[in-house]
Amino acid sequence: MLPCSESHNMVILMFHWKKLTFPCLYFSPNTLFGMGNPLLDISAVVDKDFLDKYTLKPNDQILAEDKHKALFEELVKTFKVEYHAGGATQNSIKIAQWMIQEPHNVGTFFGCIGKDKFGEILKQKAEEAHIDAHYYEQNEEPTGTCAACITGDNRSLVANLAAANCYKKDKHLDLEENWKLVEKAKVYYIAGFFLTVSLESILKVAKHASENNKLFCLNLSAPFICQFFKDNLMQVLPYVDVLFGNETEAAAFAKEQDFQTEDLKEIAKKAQALPKVNKERKRIVVLTQGKDETVMALSDKIETFPVLKIDPKDIVDTNGAGDAFVGGFLSELVQDKSLDQCVKAAHYAANVIIRRAGCTFPEKPDFS
Repeated sequence: MLPCSESHNMVILMFHWKKLTFPCLYFSPNTLFGMGNPLLDISAVVDKDFLDKYTLKPNDQILAEDKHKALFEELVKTFKVEYHAGGATQNSIKIAQWMIQEPHNVGTFFGCIGKDKFGEILKQKAEEAHIDAHYYEQNEEPTGTCAACITGDNRSLVANLAAANCYKKDKHLDLEENWKLVEKAKVYYIAGFFLTVSLESILKVAKHASENNKLFCLNLSAPFICQFFKDNLMQVLPYVDVLFGNETEAAAFAKEQDFQTEDLKEIAKKAQALPKVNKERKRIVVLTQGKDETVMALSDKIETFPVLKIDPKDIVDTNGAGDAFVGGFLSELVQDKSLDQCVKAAHYAANVIIRRAGCTFPEKPDFS
């Protein structure tokens, strides 16, 4: 690949249906940028008494309440635990780096943590995953955690966002040394969950990407984002070049936007056609639906991609599938691969992750 002139402030991006061409893309550290809610995943095999003590269901996902405050420390003290760097966006950046392998630190990640023991572990785990994490560290709230309480084949997830909710644009994103890392990136990804934390931070990054003709990617993330944070979402959407979501999120989005259709292909088309600031290229919409085909919309085209088949008995945990899908997609996107190859990598990554507990993976991918 020919090197770009350093004097070029704009990266020319030319979209084709089968091929996405970046004539001047450096594939180097900090090429991919993510910003979101960092959580330290703490997983352990527990007993029914522990679930009952904290009124947890064997297979569920909830936000921590006051009655769960002591759960995290007790989990660590009582059971054998494993720690992983988690949170939706950080998971996707982590998966992208795993798929890429070399060089390390292709992915940069921003988010807020506490100055505490769990924060130190999170920094260590991010480093072990070879992502270049630059956290905003503060004393007001503890590091966000997600307890995965495993009983047999079930996982009860309890998330305490805590510090993740405290990210401040002026205290971190606006700092010169941090903003330089943003400018260094060519592809940006943020999960919709961060719309509840710092809209102004997302808009600053999204506008930079649009003005410099770089790729800005967003995930719908959850139906409640489409419903209760609709205004924030629609402020960001005009800057979105690649929009991800699953079938339930797409249905909620379509209802809120009054698309008057439940057909996933039609929803993808209509979302693709919504107003966009950067007219250099059309938006891409990628919608997954579990074991059923993935739908992609670009311009006036709709294409579908069958997912990799898997025996139901080999499925261990589907919670990280969406994050893994995006991570696989991004790993090829930053390498100037075709959209077909991006989806192929996305399906591969999701297929690997659902065979394991949590958003974890083997040492190296078996993908080409």
